[in-house]
Amino acid sequence: MQDFDRQVERLRPQLLRFARTQLRNDAWAEDAVSETVLAALEKPQAFAGQSQLKTWLVGVLKHKVVDQLRRHTREASILSSEDGDNFDDALFDESGHWRETQADWGNPEQSCGQRQFIEVMDLCIEQLPAMQGRVFMMREWLELETDEICKELQITSTNLWVLLHRARLRLRECLQQRWFDGHAHAN
Repeated sequence: MQDFDRQVERLRPQLLRFARTQLRNDAWAEDAVSETVLAALEKPQAFAGQSQLKTWLVGVLKHKVVDQLRRHTREASILSSEDGDNFDDALFDESGHWRETQADWGNPEQSCGQRQFIEVMDLCIEQLPAMQGRVFMMREWLELETDEICKELQITSTNLWVLLHRARLRLRECLQQRWFDGHAHAN
């Protein structure tokens, strides 16, 4: 039992980083993580061991983050100047095709299963502009619907799709530089 408690507590910083990325409010992030840790420690038998402890805790935390988002009213979000740059121009030509031939990324399923890849992916997400990182995590990690994200952030669906597009482009570039260029042929 004490071993379980220690394992949960060791994962707290990672959980807090995830919550902060989503909520952009330290107090709300701390609340969501505290609720997650408390739920895990009160009912350790709920962890059936069918996944890694971290995976299970992140699943619980996702629900706590969604609860926090629903609990608090958000102020209107405005694209920052860093979200409004012409990042696409560097990657695509005037006809919309890639400027450079894209490298073979190998087997994405195999890469996703590797802990090192997840760490690089986390780093790349953290380097996204705040709004891009937030909408990407809301859509891909929390699996929120378009209308729910738009309502929460007070943005249009067009704005959401632009932010997601730009986030994915930046993630692609970051992963290409930090992971695939060095690991493409190693697997």
